[in-house]
Amino acid sequence: MARLTNHHLPYQSFQLLLILEWLLLTTAVFMEVLLPFQPSWLLVERVITLTLFGLLGFSLPSQQIPQKLLYTLAEFGLMILAVTQYGLSTRSVFLMGLVLVMRSCFLFQQRGQLVVLGASLLTYAGFLLTKPIVLAKTTVWDWRLSNVLMFSLTLVFAFLLINALRSERQSREQLEKAHQELATTHAQLRQYALRIEDQATLQERNRIAREIHDGLGHTLAAQTIQINNAILFWQSDPPQALTFLKEAKQLGAAALLEVRKSVSMLRSTPLQGQTLEVALEKLFTDFQTMTGMMIRRRIQVLPPLPAEMNMALFRILQESLTNIAKHATATTATIELQTISPGTVSLPGTIPFPGTTVPLEPLTLGRPTSSRCIYLSIVDNGQGFNPTQNTTGFGLQGMRERAAALGGALTIQSHPHQGCTILVTLPLSPS
Repeated sequence: MARLTNHHLPYQSFQLLLILEWLLLTTAVFMEVLLPFQPSWLLVERVITLTLFGLLGFSLPSQQIPQKLLYTLAEFGLMILAVTQYGLSTRSVFLMGLVLVMRSCFLFQQRGQLVVLGASLLTYAGFLLTKPIVLAKTTVWDWRLSNVLMFSLTLVFAFLLINALRSERQSREQLEKAHQELATTHAQLRQYALRIEDQATLQERNRIAREIHDGLGHTLAAQTIQINNAILFWQSDPPQALTFLKEAKQLGAAALLEVRKSVSMLRSTPLQGQTLEVALEKLFTDFQTMTGMMIRRRIQVLPPLPAEMNMALFRILQESLTNIAKHATATTATIELQTISPGTVSLPGTIPFPGTTVPLEPLTLGRPTSSRCIYLSIVDNGQGFNPTQNTTGFGLQGMRERAAALGGALTIQSHPHQGCTILVTLPLSPS
């Protein structure tokens, strides 16, 4: 049997039971009116008592147990008062006890309902035992026993029926609530799906923008350098200027190819099937040839890395070299790429180039890590800049996004006329 409370299903929500209750009490009133040989004042008191008992059904206490107990005691009090003081008939007491049990099904849980049912049965049995009846002794006891048995069966039937109705109503309401929650959840999931789709589109746009900036921007920057060199040597050394123009033409063709790759959703990788070490060596060689800048590098033999990590390292280095060539006015760059053990990585506080001996703030890369990381540092001896005044550059933003997408971090430290240091850590997944 379900254990239900009035808090979930108010008695007033069962209109049929409320109508049935008033029909029973109205029947009791008519039976009292039709009884012969009774004083009018006694009839009025009985009708008033039954009316008060009926009015209690319009306002059942909902939550507080003490209020429910007082309410039930008031019902029993009215019934006992009508029996002992006003001589209420047996049939009216029968109907009052039935209504009392019906109401208890909406006040208490199953244990409380059974207590009220038992108390009603005892009250009715006590009433029959004390009521004077003019019949043979054997017949009186048979009459009393049959009435008690009939009353018991009626109460049990009402108890089971009402609880079954309440269980069915509660199940239906829970089903309706579940349908509403399902519809709400479906709408939320649809909104989330649209948001995820928009976010994925935005991320893909950002990725394409980074690829265009890192790849095409690097090539165009190199082409600009070659054209500037051609302009410088045009009058003093025409053959050398022609060489620079030819290289610029080749770079233009490479830029066009990069655009075609970007338009085709950047499906190919700039590594072109090469290992990261080989691709970086080619990048450094081409950069030195185009700019004349010296690159000192120390690249450790790396473990096999995911394709997205190889791409991120290559693009970060490519963008860093492009920025050095365009803005730093540097003569030398030092690059270090290695695997580090768990812990915190700190660098010396001075950039190791002639003419840049002003101490910088100690650099601490990230927080202590719980697994191995790929560590990349790019240091140049250029003119430096103020990082707080250069936060909107797309190149630096793209580098940070690449590192963050792999769960890593990118740190930049620079001061005017003191060069620049870029530190990158990318965590390696546990093997």
